[in-house]
Amino acid sequence: MSVRGELVRLGVRLLLKRPERGASVERLRARRRAAAAVTPRPPTDTTTTYIDANGVNAHRIATPASRGDRHILFLHGGGYATGSPSNYRHVTWRFASAARAVVIAPDYRLAPEHPFPAALDDAFASYRWLLANGADPRRIGILGDSAGGGLAFALLLKLRDAGLASPAAIVALSPWTDLALTGASLRLNARADPMINAESASDFATCYLAGADPRAPYASPLYGDWRKAPPALIHVGSDEVLRDDSVRMADRLRSAGCEVELEIWRRMPHVWHALAPILPEARRAIGRIGAFLENRL
Repeated sequence: MSVRGELVRLGVRLLLKRPERGASVERLRARRRAAAAVTPRPPTDTTTTYIDANGVNAHRIATPASRGDRHILFLHGGGYATGSPSNYRHVTWRFASAARAVVIAPDYRLAPEHPFPAALDDAFASYRWLLANGADPRRIGILGDSAGGGLAFALLLKLRDAGLASPAAIVALSPWTDLALTGASLRLNARADPMINAESASDFATCYLAGADPRAPYASPLYGDWRKAPPALIHVGSDEVLRDDSVRMADRLRSAGCEVELEIWRRMPHVWHALAPILPEARRAIGRIGAFLENRL
């Protein structure tokens, strides 16, 4: 880990408040909106347009490196209750350039107003919009972080069950794949994780599930049937409370005979990729994602 990485990790712990248990959704959303207001904008040669993807508002991000026949469906994190594509405008253009693709980032509906399976329905609608507008599934990748990473895996299951063509690849960054909260790292890394409060995960799960089974594969893809899934790349930090959601997901994919690459980055915080403007490990990780997608799209 670089010296800058250690300093960033310390700064994250000191300056960013982890979600406390019992915090209201509106309070957490207000933090996200405030963060979006100061999130760096992409370079001037990046084009961001706002589209209606089968009734779902979405951002379309393209850079000079983007090829029109390659697409990434990006599903943002935020515990299914907070966040939007605007929180990621400083990094989605980097994914587009690294993979030489156009990024579609749906602003999917959030809980508790729209509980499970609303987010999945919106992700599914956005993918169908891509297909209807001529996108070749062999040149589509799905990318998601945190809750969006779990949503990305859930989308694969729904696409298969609906008889639609799967994308060429999936990339999941610190994915939340088990809303039943059975991973040992929730306990083992509770003190080490500088960003995520393990206890708050229960509140987010309750908010999203609204009484649904936490082991339902569309909510917790860890419990799904993963035969014939497309190649997957999973990134997670070694000290994350969600580390075991990634490790066990990779194990499930391997057991089903799927191609999966699990990279556990030493001492990296939750979704460190979002720190690309200041963190060299984030830029290296994005380069790794770009290479993975380049080889498959």
